[in-house]
Amino acid sequence: MSVFTKDLVCQQAVELVTDYLEDVLSRRERRAFESHLEACDGCVAFVEQVREVLVVSGTVGPEDLDPATLDGLVALYREHRDDPT
Repeated sequence: MSVFTKDLVCQQAVELVTDYLEDVLSRRERRAFESHLEACDGCVAFVEQVREVLVVSGTVGPEDLDPATLDGLVALYREHRDDPT
């Protein structure tokens, strides 16, 4: 994802958290993200919360879920992805 305004806003930062934590942002994107974090305590707290959730929850793959749960998560993802707001 490389849609940036001149100053990265919180909504964009929230959308990039996973890519940031997985270290898949381009150098330019990472600099913009980290620059935003330097000025935004709220986003710093959010990144730390996401990190903590990942540590606590460990790694769960599709094979670890029962079919109904997997179907529900996929439907939720699709609903969120297709929501224009």
